[in-house]
Amino acid sequence: MAEHYFDALEQKIDQILKRYTALEEENSQLREREKALKEERAQLIQINEQTQSKIKAMIVRLKALEQNR
Repeated sequence: MAEHYFDALEQKIDQILKRYTALEEENSQLREREKALKEERAQLIQINEQTQSKIKAMIVRLKALEQNR
């Protein structure tokens, strides 16, 4: 009878270890995805800032052209 309990306990421990391993892998993948998303966000922020600068420069040129008329 005690053997039955030890077998059940061993099965539960095996299940926990498998779940732990799966969660570690998932966590690793999520960390990699987070890193990639942060890099993408930084690039998009830089592109946005460059675009804003270009638009501001265009507005200044248009106002200058308008004043020269």
